[in-house]
Amino acid sequence: MLSHAFLPRLALGVALPALLVGCGSGTTTSETPEPSAEGLEDADATEEDATIAVDAEAVGALEIRANGEDFVRQGFVTKDGWQVDFDHVYVTLSEVTAYQSEPPFDAEAGEEPEALTVVSIEEPITVDLAAGDDTAEPILVETLAAPAGHYNALSWQMTPAATGAAAGYPLMIQGQAAKAGETIDFTLKVDPTLTFVCGDYVGDDRKGVLTANETADLEATFHFDHLFGDGEAPAEDAINTGALGFDPLAALAEGGTLDVNTEQLEAQLAPEDYALLLDILPSLGHVGEGHCKETELTSR
Repeated sequence: MLSHAFLPRLALGVALPALLVGCGSGTTTSETPEPSAEGLEDADATEEDATIAVDAEAVGALEIRANGEDFVRQGFVTKDGWQVDFDHVYVTLSEVTAYQSEPPFDAEAGEEPEALTVVSIEEPITVDLAAGDDTAEPILVETLAAPAGHYNALSWQMTPAATGAAAGYPLMIQGQAAKAGETIDFTLKVDPTLTFVCGDYVGDDRKGVLTANETADLEATFHFDHLFGDGEAPAEDAINTGALGFDPLAALAEGGTLDVNTEQLEAQLAPEDYALLLDILPSLGHVGEGHCKETELTSR
């Protein structure tokens, strides 16, 4: 439950959006419909009537989480038989924004969210999707104070980390891959900036429905089986036919070690494998099983 001491009373101008500073480094913007000419005259007549008070009771806590799923937390077998275990999967998230969209946003329709209310995180945040044990909860990125309602769209950018182990890269993956007595310690430093715009969360639990003085969450989900495939799925399954696997990466290792960035991958991978990698990256971002639209790499 949120303490009332931290829940500011909001005022929404008839023609102007209001701004609310969130629990972290976030902001909330609530938009109201454009007034008619008659409404404008009324607003000019009395400034007092031009402000609508929004009760602080209509505010709750919206958690933004990032999830690499069990593939990252527990490891898995790739489509080509490598047992992959992750030490760190660093992702830097920027401009994370949650929307109350009306109509509901469809990422596959090519439109943009029509937001009634927007909640955003101001500063980039780097998270390690592999943090915690096998049963760890999805990583908490930030908690924001937000108006109650259904947050049915989420967007974010993956941008280069400014500091820390992953500095210079939006995505850095570290771990071990083992197959037939061979073990490779690998570090993959992926540097294209990616921008994802997603609709409603799809999964066993409903997310994003925030009521006053309560807590709800939204989740940015990352599907790394799209990159490596899934050894438990049939070879002809789409998750495997469209995946790179680990064999092309293992071929680049020297002395049981692979430490490469995207520029080096472009130079060393077969052209068709590098092209496949670039095709896969825009498919990493999801909301649960819900699809997202990637708008930056795919527009180049």
